[in-house]
Amino acid sequence: MQKVTFLRSAEKLADCPEARQPEFAFIGRSNVGKSSLINLLTNRKGLARVSKTPGRTRELNFFSIDDQWILVDLPGYGYAKVSRKQQERFNKFVSDYLLQRSSLFGVFLLVDSRHPPQKIDLEFLGWLIESELPFALVFTKTDKSKAKVVQRNQAQFLEELAKISEGTPVTFLSSAMTGEGKAKILAFIRKAIERGS
Repeated sequence: MQKVTFLRSAEKLADCPEARQPEFAFIGRSNVGKSSLINLLTNRKGLARVSKTPGRTRELNFFSIDDQWILVDLPGYGYAKVSRKQQERFNKFVSDYLLQRSSLFGVFLLVDSRHPPQKIDLEFLGWLIESELPFALVFTKTDKSKAKVVQRNQAQFLEELAKISEGTPVTFLSSAMTGEGKAKILAFIRKAIERGS
């Protein structure tokens, strides 16, 4: 990955850039490590803002990667310190984007590997499945816990997922600290683009 270009931020569908290239959206609970993962994938330390205050991303941010695909940084869900009205507006915008964006190739749902399955993650995942949106799971922050803890939490999450969906989704383990998962995620994106072209 050589060229990374910020295209624009959008607060409504009309503000999104013209749909010309395959788009891959990244989303997860606030404080899941999304900004750190995006910075890892793009080799840009400050591309996505890493904040100690969860829920800082308030709009959709579009980045062109090597003029071949678009990385879309979606607002995190969960702990954002905003009003209920603002949260509802974010949620509607995100769902509108995911359901209506013709160039969306897939969604990367980020899950914190340090914790057992969280209801909010499973609820969002259920919505993705109901909406028939293609997705992959990324278990983040694998360097923060012992390997057996990560494996246990991942297994428990997939067990819960099996209750609402058939088949096993594509899953990745990632760490912004060690670089784990970077090559595999980028290879997955490249293959998805090849299949869709």
